[in-house]
Amino acid sequence: MRRTSPTLGATGAPLTEAVAEPTVTGPIVTGPTGAEATGEGTSDRASDRPIVIAHRGASGYRPEHTLESYRLAIRMGADFIEPDLVATRDGVLVARHENEISGTTDVATHRKFADRRTTKTIDGVSVTGWFTEDFTLAELRTLRTKERLPQVRGTNTTYDGRFEVPTLQEIIDLARSEGRARGRTIGIYPETKHPSYFASIGLPLEKPLVQVLQDNGLTRKSSPVVIQSFETANLRELSRLIDVRLVQLLDTTGRPYDFTVSGDARTYPDLASPAGLNWIARYADGIGPNKDLVVPRDAAGNLLAPTEVVRDAHREGLVVHAWTFRAENRFLPVDFRTGADPNAHGDIISEYELFFRLGLDGVFADQPDTAVATRAGLT
Repeated sequence: MRRTSPTLGATGAPLTEAVAEPTVTGPIVTGPTGAEATGEGTSDRASDRPIVIAHRGASGYRPEHTLESYRLAIRMGADFIEPDLVATRDGVLVARHENEISGTTDVATHRKFADRRTTKTIDGVSVTGWFTEDFTLAELRTLRTKERLPQVRGTNTTYDGRFEVPTLQEIIDLARSEGRARGRTIGIYPETKHPSYFASIGLPLEKPLVQVLQDNGLTRKSSPVVIQSFETANLRELSRLIDVRLVQLLDTTGRPYDFTVSGDARTYPDLASPAGLNWIARYADGIGPNKDLVVPRDAAGNLLAPTEVVRDAHREGLVVHAWTFRAENRFLPVDFRTGADPNAHGDIISEYELFFRLGLDGVFADQPDTAVATRAGLT
């Protein structure tokens, strides 16, 4: 059955318990203050103003996937905070970019865990290090986080060793408390990482995720929750388990790993085609494309003509939230770089303006304040 949903926007009220969860009767329109408005009818655009999703929190300013990174993003005006979810040995969902944690924690400095270092095959790739599924939550609590890109974001390293690895429940609690303090909704936008792999080792992510959302009364289309994944099978399973909104992530190359497992030859570009988007619309509410699927670049990094992905997705009733917008020159197209230092900030505002003009419904941003500022200037 084809899924339908209200707009993936901010609702203007704090995350609440199930008994007080708001009901959405029309498209949500996010205004300058995050206030909720409802209306009748439909539009080619899913919302009047794009939402800002804090990518791993305010990861351009604090070590990613820490409560401090999420807290700063909320204070900067982000509508959603995004935790990547992996599992511990005792089945608790925690926020890490990958289940291999040597690059984002100080695990290598803990002698008692030296024998946990190992090599595993994750989605067909050999990876060596320390893995969350080999630690209980209590053991992970003895670790401290660190900046994943120290050579790019050197100032973030001043926070190394200060923060713990947060659980999904702690992130929901933070969103609620910060939302109440500010009188607006702070949504959560979790990504299930390597779902086929975790299922293969007896730690599937889907049911624990659904359980946490149920425990917090976040189960409806109107709930300020969006679940995303690069795989398709787990999203299709989630569409049967819970009624929150789902977004299919799309890259420029490769294919979903569950396609590799099942022998499905389709690629991410195939899913970004009109036929692929029609198929996605049967189980999801939106797509999260690599921004190069929206505006490609040539081999030298110069922008090319925009594609029709946004238009085609909207025709299927899908919202489009593109990733990842980062202010450093090394991540920007040549057109928007400033100076020769690859780690200096370029003209990220012009990049946002380009994508917003194309009708994007939301952006994943490492520096969410820049996205919020650009959005404020929209007319």
